[in-house]
Amino acid sequence: MVSPFEEMEGIIQVVSGYTGGHKENPTYKEVCSETTGHYEAVQITFDANKMPYEQLLNIYWRQIDPTDIGGQFHDRGQSYETVIFYHNEEQRQQAEDSKEALAESGRFLKPIATKILPATTFYPAEEYHQGYHKKNTFRYELYRQGSGRDAFIKKHWPKDNGHLKERLTDMQFYVTQENGTEPPFQNEYWNHKEEGIYVDIVSGEPLFTSLDKFDSGCGWPSFTKPVMSASVKEKMDVSHNMTRTEVRSKEGDSHLGHVFPDGPGPNGLRYCINSAALRFIPKEELEKEGYDDFLILFGNKK
Repeated sequence: MVSPFEEMEGIIQVVSGYTGGHKENPTYKEVCSETTGHYEAVQITFDANKMPYEQLLNIYWRQIDPTDIGGQFHDRGQSYETVIFYHNEEQRQQAEDSKEALAESGRFLKPIATKILPATTFYPAEEYHQGYHKKNTFRYELYRQGSGRDAFIKKHWPKDNGHLKERLTDMQFYVTQENGTEPPFQNEYWNHKEEGIYVDIVSGEPLFTSLDKFDSGCGWPSFTKPVMSASVKEKMDVSHNMTRTEVRSKEGDSHLGHVFPDGPGPNGLRYCINSAALRFIPKEELEKEGYDDFLILFGNKK
């Protein structure tokens, strides 16, 4: 529940913990025993100018099964039930309105069971629970996929990408939207050497530059690093009976490829990227295309 929020602009802090119960400073073991009345929860500090409360609610609904009255997916018991805790009357009303809108949307056949309760004392969880998805990425990803959460979300909140089918080629859509892989040595940029930058074919956000491109011999474009560390996000991928690190674009959420620890650069990384996920912009056209900020990388002034 932490990662969907902490990735968003306007989120200041996300803390895992316990709330809604009757015992002071409960431990994880006590909460799981279902004797303290607490719920496992996250406390979110946010900038309402950048992240309106209504948007927080929209993100929340897309992470849960709001019709489950006995827990969430594989996690059963009162402590795992879904609750929105409000801090003032305005939040309560927005939460009630959001819940009603979801119920009337027809997205779910069963009634919405998520409770809306006044916030009580929040107790931060033990340190090993904070950022658990980052500290124990492999175990967390296995648990998440095995729990059925991802399949449920995909079924009930499918991407509305019909417009992309019209704009992208079949291969571009397959790679970026369906996590596909194009054939090696039979793609546009595997042996491309022109100076310039590579942007997301979907969103246009800058991803890599020719300055960091190298021939890895794998048959796909390879880079030692993204143009900016914030340009991409990484995710554990355990598909096809392998454990890999997937690379996706930050804004467009396009599947790009994978990163491996066998690169030639100082960081030892190789970003193996599908050409179909990229659009190349030559150095000479950066200003015309609105990417003039990157001219300095090639020794050119704006």
